[in-house]
Amino acid sequence: MKYNFDEINNRLGTYCTQWDYIEDRFGEKDLLPFSISDTDFKIPKPISKTIQKVSQSELYGYTRWNHEDFKGSIAQFYKRRHDCEMNLDWIVYSPSVMYSVSLLIRLLSKPKDKVVTLNPMYDSFFTVIQDNDRQLESHYLQAQNGTYEINFSLLEKQLKDATIFLLCSPHNPTGRIWTYEEMEKIISICKKYGVKIISDEIHMDIKLKENKHIPLLSFLDIYDELYTASSCSKTFNVPGLIGSYAILPNSQVKDEFLHMTRKVDFLNSPSIFGMYATMVGYTECDDYIDQMNDYIRKNMEYVQQFLFENLPDFHFSMPDGTYLGWIDARNVPFTSEQIQDAFVHVGKVAIMKGETYGKAGEKYLRLNCGCPKAKLEDGLQRMKKAMDWLYTNQKGGGPKE
Repeated sequence: MKYNFDEINNRLGTYCTQWDYIEDRFGEKDLLPFSISDTDFKIPKPISKTIQKVSQSELYGYTRWNHEDFKGSIAQFYKRRHDCEMNLDWIVYSPSVMYSVSLLIRLLSKPKDKVVTLNPMYDSFFTVIQDNDRQLESHYLQAQNGTYEINFSLLEKQLKDATIFLLCSPHNPTGRIWTYEEMEKIISICKKYGVKIISDEIHMDIKLKENKHIPLLSFLDIYDELYTASSCSKTFNVPGLIGSYAILPNSQVKDEFLHMTRKVDFLNSPSIFGMYATMVGYTECDDYIDQMNDYIRKNMEYVQQFLFENLPDFHFSMPDGTYLGWIDARNVPFTSEQIQDAFVHVGKVAIMKGETYGKAGEKYLRLNCGCPKAKLEDGLQRMKKAMDWLYTNQKGGGPKE
């Protein structure tokens, strides 16, 4: 079916993190938000119809996930969309991707062990390592020609005495989809030093270029210490329905994971709505994914054109994947604090500052482009209004004064 991603959906008054609680992060209400990474799109019709049918039953008892319908939908989706096969026994339910990441860190390492991740990086990676009493070490990605590269010689030095490499694939916030060759190098180094790899692949379906997402599991014939956490929530905009999964080929780790979810944390009973969203999304909604990717690609092209024509000090290139635009503001003659102050108080727009994602994110912006084009146009005009004010009043004390 044909989806209308231009439709404006009012999310105010729905306890929506992005819209109703923008003041928590930016200190002001009534901002146009491009912050947290969910979309402003309605979910696919097959999921919506199924949820309505289930809700009308008025029966919401305890639900089981350990059956072929749930696990088979995931395995078939990976085979169909990502050319990756798996054993159904490897799949386990989890309430969220970051719960899986946190639990796997605890299962695969000891306190004070070193965990290496990339920088810039999704900010929860930093906290999940440190809050689990592990030693965080960042590998700083190299910004080159509008993209980011891994310095593999340096990464190898960092991994020599590490226990875990925590990967985000595709990468949040830069939008990199790691190539087969890059993934192969990562796995080769980790195998050499016995480093376990945990991969968060929640953005795996948002593909904007020819680059193909390579699931970590594709390399099980090379190395067996590979652990994946993912969810359909980014793809179909259903994080509020609750549900994700981990793929754990190591039977001992899988058993320990299930012990923790069942008998320690008591989180093994899924939301019936989240379970159905996964099953229906992964079996009936490929058309939604393809159309959404086309729409987001056009949004990214619009951002690139707008900045080039109106704010040339900002630099932006189409990412490989995700709906997150990573904008380079290093040539802008103002500090990040000045830019954010103008965005919030002059433009009335909320755009994530790059410093949120680590030291390598300094003087960058992360713009959520998973929205109707009209919202994006409004947001960019607000951004321009704020920057015009700054350029005109660059010797002033700031928009609040």
